[in-house]
Amino acid sequence: MFDVIIAGCGPTGAMLAAELRLHDVRVLVVEKDHEPGSFVRIVSLHMRSLELMAMRGLLDRMLERGRQRPVGGIFAAIAKPAPEGLDSQYAYLLGIPQPVIDQLLEEHAIELGAQVRNGCAVTGFEQDAEGVTVELADGERLRARYLVGCDGARSTVRKLLGVGFPGEPSRTETLMGELALGLPPEEIAAKVAEISATNRQFSLRPFGEGIYSVVVPAAGVTDRAEPPTLEDFRQQLRALAGTDFGAHSPRWLSRFGDATRLAERYRVDRVLLAGDAAHIHPPIGGQGLNLGVQDAVNLGWKLAAQIHGWAPETLLDSYQAERHPVAADVLDNTRAQTQLLSTEPGPQAVRRLLTELMDFNEVNRYLIEKITAIDIRYDFGPRPDLLGRRLRDIDLQQGHLYDRLHRGRGLVLDRTERLTIEGWSDRVDLIADPTVALDVPAILLRPDGHVAWIGEDQHDLDDHLSRWFGEPANLN
Repeated sequence: MFDVIIAGCGPTGAMLAAELRLHDVRVLVVEKDHEPGSFVRIVSLHMRSLELMAMRGLLDRMLERGRQRPVGGIFAAIAKPAPEGLDSQYAYLLGIPQPVIDQLLEEHAIELGAQVRNGCAVTGFEQDAEGVTVELADGERLRARYLVGCDGARSTVRKLLGVGFPGEPSRTETLMGELALGLPPEEIAAKVAEISATNRQFSLRPFGEGIYSVVVPAAGVTDRAEPPTLEDFRQQLRALAGTDFGAHSPRWLSRFGDATRLAERYRVDRVLLAGDAAHIHPPIGGQGLNLGVQDAVNLGWKLAAQIHGWAPETLLDSYQAERHPVAADVLDNTRAQTQLLSTEPGPQAVRRLLTELMDFNEVNRYLIEKITAIDIRYDFGPRPDLLGRRLRDIDLQQGHLYDRLHRGRGLVLDRTERLTIEGWSDRVDLIADPTVALDVPAILLRPDGHVAWIGEDQHDLDDHLSRWFGEPANLN
């Protein structure tokens, strides 16, 4: 019997498996595809995701395989430089091929002891008071204490669970891919400048050696389960630009719509949802993969605590309480960005006004922090602004803060050198460091790096340790 079965080994499922294995949870990931996807779409890891990778010791691996670029210009593709004063040590975007991040996160999960089975689709499940019986496509039935659906926008787990997925269906379609173009670069650039002046949904960006990233609006909404063809791209390019730019030799081709949906619930008893199984939205701003990875890091330690028996009563429910509003906000900002890409006069007028407002650093910074998720503050009570926010990577007497979070445990950072974690040392670490650059005496960090307590009173700390990490262990 497994503790957790995860349906889907994309970035969300693989990250969740790794987070669970940090706490010795027996986990199996089942992935319906036999082989990894062959497409090489470039995705961007945002600041908050880069922070999480640093917290788990993964960032160097990512940096070796990715390409850093400035964080400016990602809200509705409004061309503005990176804002000043971003609250992160990792104030950049990391472009990385999707298969690479899939591979790195899966390897990380396996290194930690997760089992992964490819070519195994979940086709059914039944849950009871003790666990979940999961049925696979080949008829095999497996038993686990919990099941998590990380199986994408068409999630089988969500559908079988009967959770509503309200929102708006796709009304437009866009083709996206990477392919070679045959025209001279200067001719391509001139044509792109001409079209982009009136159509914000179209782009051709060079990668070098004649390869371009192509985004072109399509004529209608079709079955996105079927990948587009090179001829589809040529037809849409000719319709929009009067030329197909000599398109040939595609690396990968895909289509996406503007469907925007949010699951009504993230948990029904012993079955939970994360990533695209819980929320979908247009890829404007590149938030989807990041949102799913951040779901996984929020959920992992809480589900592990539930399995090991020390979770406070409401801890697992806090997963939905914290992450559902975050996803709702992402859906709203992608709706807004979609409107700003419209060619209609009204949205274009709003776009021009917002473009002017983004010349103010505070406006530019606010929008970028929203897109990159470093502005998130969970509601832990009416306390100082730092409470509920994630803490940036800061210097310690020995090393850096995020280097001390690799094991996925809680952490008390104490400038007073008076506090103890007696009774919770199996779940929480303590660093007494009077030199640390904090404006408060001490803080309690959750495993996801969010500040759960600020103060200097031992009894108050004990209360908050109990709130987040359960009752103290019996030391007798």
